[in-house]
Amino acid sequence: MNGEKLRMLIHCAIFAAMTGIFAQIEIPLPLVPISGQTLAVGITATILGSRYGALSLICYTALGAVGVPVFAGFSGGAQVLVGPTGGYIFGFIVAAFFTGYILEKTKFTIPMAMIANTVGMIITLILGTIQLKYVADLGWNQAMAAGVYPFIVVGLIKAFLASWIGITVRKRLIQAKLIQNQKVAV
Repeated sequence: MNGEKLRMLIHCAIFAAMTGIFAQIEIPLPLVPISGQTLAVGITATILGSRYGALSLICYTALGAVGVPVFAGFSGGAQVLVGPTGGYIFGFIVAAFFTGYILEKTKFTIPMAMIANTVGMIITLILGTIQLKYVADLGWNQAMAAGVYPFIVVGLIKAFLASWIGITVRKRLIQAKLIQNQKVAV
């Protein structure tokens, strides 16, 4: 393993830990809380890109799956992943990949990051709501009311923050030679 790959794997671990910390910032709602996880997902993907962003979220999900309390409300375990909010957690992996992929195929700028993070938010909401509907035995209207509508405005705010923070930090990490400025062909 070369030094750059090792450095990126260390970044993946750091961002997985950051996601676990951000998950504890939450506003409880009846079925699905508003948490800092999605902000962390956007920041992670904006900084690390598609492959390493998704890998970081896979690590985060695996930690939670084995019982480390990294999910919202200091929860962990496989039961969370098969519960009403599990689809959102799996959605984080897909969202991180596509957010990073869009940026790699275009430009790492705040406007493009805003578009990419908004796409990531939509992916997370779709996957999360599908599982919420079936696990909680809700109709589509109820699932949308519980799993999408309360998160649109706050999701756009988080997409902006993730874009601004992510692009700013990414530029600084590139300047410090801690990550490379390259577009990755996937």
